[in-house]
Amino acid sequence: MNGLTAVRSLTTLPVVTPGGDAVAHVKDTVFDPAAERIAGFTLTGRTLLSGLSGLSGPLPRDLPWPAVHCLGRHAVMVHDEGALCDLPRSVARRDALRGRLLGAHVLTDDGDLVGTVLDVLVEGGAGGRLVAFRLAAHREPVHGSRDRRHRRHQVYVPRGEALSVSGRTVVIPAHATTYVTDGLPSFAAHRDRGRGTAR
Repeated sequence: MNGLTAVRSLTTLPVVTPGGDAVAHVKDTVFDPAAERIAGFTLTGRTLLSGLSGLSGPLPRDLPWPAVHCLGRHAVMVHDEGALCDLPRSVARRDALRGRLLGAHVLTDDGDLVGTVLDVLVEGGAGGRLVAFRLAAHREPVHGSRDRRHRRHQVYVPRGEALSVSGRTVVIPAHATTYVTDGLPSFAAHRDRGRGTAR
């Protein structure tokens, strides 16, 4: 599956081996902003197959992206349980905070606050590449939209528009706000048009 996946939908997904064993559950998605992709996942011990008695809270382990076989809609697939890395809890917490983009402020290079990151779209399958940010807009970045209330919660900025990305702030050019699209279908169409002109 190489479609777009919303990072919020990854939380609570089971981490599953090809044999069907659910070995953990996704807690947080950690990004590597420089590489523009998922760096890995922090984990909890709860799995879909464990039932209520299987609740064990956060695990001092993580799942680095190179160990992921495939990112699907309903599970993160790994080759075996050996893909999980033991990690001191303090290190896991530090890495998760450093690589968390949800809630980051989005500013223009003129210093204007555009909004905050509500979600991040990534490539599914074996990609994991960061594709776009979904924003809660604090001002009116989209021109010509009919439904202003809907747009304020459904605006997307392509990752390629960002000048810099960290766990706390995303900076985009002031002109990029004119390219924000007001809904996932609109964003997907805008992205496909861009790919067509690039070929």
